[in-house]
Amino acid sequence: MKLVFCGTPSFAVPTLEALLAAGHEVALVVSQPDRPVGRSQQLSASAVKQTAVVAGLTVTQPEKIRSNSEFRVQLEAIAPDAIVVVAYGRIIPPWMLALPRLGCINLHGSLLPKYRGAAPIQWAVAMGDAFTGNTTMLLEEGLDTGPILLQQEVEISPEQTAVELFEVLARAGAPLVVKTLAGLANGTIEPQPQNHEGATFAPLLNREDGRIDFAARSAHEIKNRWRGFQPWPGAFTLLDGKKLIVHRLDVAAPPHSAESSLAEPGRIRVENHRLFVACAGNTWIEFLELQLEGKKRLTAAEFLRGTPVAADARLGVPAQ
Repeated sequence: MKLVFCGTPSFAVPTLEALLAAGHEVALVVSQPDRPVGRSQQLSASAVKQTAVVAGLTVTQPEKIRSNSEFRVQLEAIAPDAIVVVAYGRIIPPWMLALPRLGCINLHGSLLPKYRGAAPIQWAVAMGDAFTGNTTMLLEEGLDTGPILLQQEVEISPEQTAVELFEVLARAGAPLVVKTLAGLANGTIEPQPQNHEGATFAPLLNREDGRIDFAARSAHEIKNRWRGFQPWPGAFTLLDGKKLIVHRLDVAAPPHSAESSLAEPGRIRVENHRLFVACAGNTWIEFLELQLEGKKRLTAAEFLRGTPVAADARLGVPAQ
């Protein structure tokens, strides 16, 4: 088929590579404009653009697409059989949805209608789900509301982070898109409407999602959110009013000094150079690697050697 491919981050790269390996003609790659990254704020091309350039494909990077007449003329001249959209990061306008004969096919990293929205993979992990998957669907004007084409289920292991799951779903989703295109072309796939009543929303993450709420969440819930919010916003709290980033943590049994008492959520217990924190439901979490604001990343033992921690210290309390 003659295709237009829209994608930006590394999640979309395996699908682009699989389409080329399957013999499809990718007449145009559409990706987000180069963005400044890092402390130097040097412009950097997206992962999809870098892959496309190496493959010798034509790339365009419009800042806007809805009312971009030049971009519209370019796509109409190509007259693609299908437009494949994977983590592009822009809402596809109606004129573009109506352009290809087979429609705009999207790869979404969840089992729709569950986890519609910008961060389905992160929220599946953060909510402690045991499995998730990929869905290919026909795009329409609603947010992830289009008819389902194919789905595949993927297990989430108890220790897996969102970063690791991204890689798994990206690799698994690539052949699913190729299979979807073949099924649409030969008429063996019948689009199925979603059950909108079963929809859940997976909103874009913000910095506050990484703030640990010891009073409202159990140790297992806090760990799941930490796994889901890697690499950003991660997990953080406050110690003596200073930001404390938690790079590694795990659910723990109650420390010996707390076995017979109900500890207030957020209270610290230090035993044998290990740092435990009380959470909701009389559960406990152990901090394994930490980084205090303005300091370097340390193991808990290193942190405790260099940072005085009061016996009754409570995390999450702003400076007075």
